[in-house]
Amino acid sequence: MDEAFLDVSGSGRRLGDAAEIGEYLRARVFDEQGITCSVGVASSKFVAKLASTSAKPDGMRIVRPAEVMDFLHPLPVGALWGVGPKTEEQLLRLGLKTVGDLAHVPARTLQRALGPAAGGHLHELAWGRDPRRVVPDEPEKSTGHEETFGTDVDDPAVIHRELLLLAERTAGRLRSGGWLARTVSIKVRFADFATITRSRTLDVPTDVGQELYDTARALFDALGLERARIRLVGVRAERLVEAGSAPQQLELGAREHGRRDAELAADRAARRFGAGAVRPATLLHRDGRPGRSGGAAATRPRPPARYPEG
Repeated sequence: MDEAFLDVSGSGRRLGDAAEIGEYLRARVFDEQGITCSVGVASSKFVAKLASTSAKPDGMRIVRPAEVMDFLHPLPVGALWGVGPKTEEQLLRLGLKTVGDLAHVPARTLQRALGPAAGGHLHELAWGRDPRRVVPDEPEKSTGHEETFGTDVDDPAVIHRELLLLAERTAGRLRSGGWLARTVSIKVRFADFATITRSRTLDVPTDVGQELYDTARALFDALGLERARIRLVGVRAERLVEAGSAPQQLELGAREHGRRDAELAADRAARRFGAGAVRPATLLHRDGRPGRSGGAAATRPRPPARYPEG
């Protein structure tokens, strides 16, 4: 986790005003973790987020209600939530370079140019209006893992092994949280830091690492990169649903115990003997030790060759 929203409106009597709480948080993070952090204080999530960004890497920015317009309107339109590269290009073609430029365009004009939802949303943000509350227990929407290589990689076999490792880790997190994934996505970052993502929605939600990997590998292979130098890959499970509420797809002639049973058994072994106690043979070095695709072998002791029954 690299950021969080806090609603401190009910904490003033015990902890002081928002500025005092912000300084307390920064000091606590540094004392306990030895790292700096930035804090933004405002009356809405959107403005607090921008204030925090402007205070990086080690500061605090307070934007009081009367100061919101002076803070927001000089910012580039790309600072608004929901403005990606394509939307920013559209806005620039319309001559809208700053948030202030956008704010003074009628909402109906923006809706005609960007669509009813996006146009209305950006118009509200441009005037600092963000009614969303801080939700402390919001359900998880996605989960995943990614890995940055020590040196750029152009070998598809190495990428495939890394995708398998990431898929296994992601599936383990799904099972531990009681979730199934409807969509699998991958992220690929190249040596020049250009980044692309691809995704595919599954016919049946899953928490099985092999199924996540099969989809992730198919997405990667479909890119046809041909020895492109890759800096980072990631696998993500999205559109999560509770495992207990998802329908099960029955297959004629299926084995009584399938791949999921094997992965659940591996979960039990990991809880007893440590992470990586059981893993696909592809992720083992020739000497039998668990290791990463980059070549670093794990140093944990290997578990016993035989497990007690039960």
